[in-house]
Amino acid sequence: MNIQKYMAFVKAVEYGSFTKAADALNYTQSGISRMINDLESEWGISLFERGRAGISLTSDGLKLLPQLQRICNEHEMLMMQIEDLHDIQSGIIRIGTFSSVATHWLPNMIKFFKQDYPGIDFELLLGDYTEIESWIIEGRVDFGFLRLPTKAEMETIFVEQDRLLVVIPQDHPLADCDQFPINELLNSPFMLLEKGAKAEISEIFEHHQISPQISFTTWDDYAIMSMVENGLGISILPELILQRIPYQIIAKELDVPAFRNVGIAMREQKSLSLAAQRFLEYLAYRKRI
Repeated sequence: MNIQKYMAFVKAVEYGSFTKAADALNYTQSGISRMINDLESEWGISLFERGRAGISLTSDGLKLLPQLQRICNEHEMLMMQIEDLHDIQSGIIRIGTFSSVATHWLPNMIKFFKQDYPGIDFELLLGDYTEIESWIIEGRVDFGFLRLPTKAEMETIFVEQDRLLVVIPQDHPLADCDQFPINELLNSPFMLLEKGAKAEISEIFEHHQISPQISFTTWDDYAIMSMVENGLGISILPELILQRIPYQIIAKELDVPAFRNVGIAMREQKSLSLAAQRFLEYLAYRKRI
């Protein structure tokens, strides 16, 4: 197997030009053309139609493209892992996360990590629980923050128990109460925070057999806070997102236990890059101090 020839094919498709593929791979145009011709000779098929307007895939080339793309992607991952074995001074860590973690935990963690590993870059993908689970399983991210428990096929690390608090306008009749009675949720329009299929707030309603008047549903924490501030209703939000908030609202503990368990999930911890494994060590250390 000659991976350079496969990469020449994939890049030629990507750029629609042998010349641009050559620039991307640091080859000459004739070198790319020769590699494509070699593949066509070896396989006994035509991969490209060549004309004055440029190149286009033949039907045979189109059929082979997905598998050759996978081979090139797997080769890139292999090279990254081999590089990791020698050095973790460069690379990228991809993390799936929801807004409260991205806002209040990760910036500080990344700051300390980059003091020791300035060459490591980060890509944060924000989504709801369902999206983050999919990204982990598909390999789109190295690991992700999720509400636990999660799917059985993933490895998880417990991080923290995050209280769920009632948020109300400052002029709410119960603004001075010590604990907010759960049945009082029935007496105001409710703004429901839903982060995918795993809906902890809906589970609270089911467990206590109450049905608040839900007037608005979103996965955006800040949209809910703004609406509560404007007197459009009340809500329940994680305590983590209520740190340093720019809204004039009041957070109250419920008179029943209400929390979510936040953790880190991944397909398999031992298969993570060394950079990702080291960052998990930093996360664990910073949460202890």
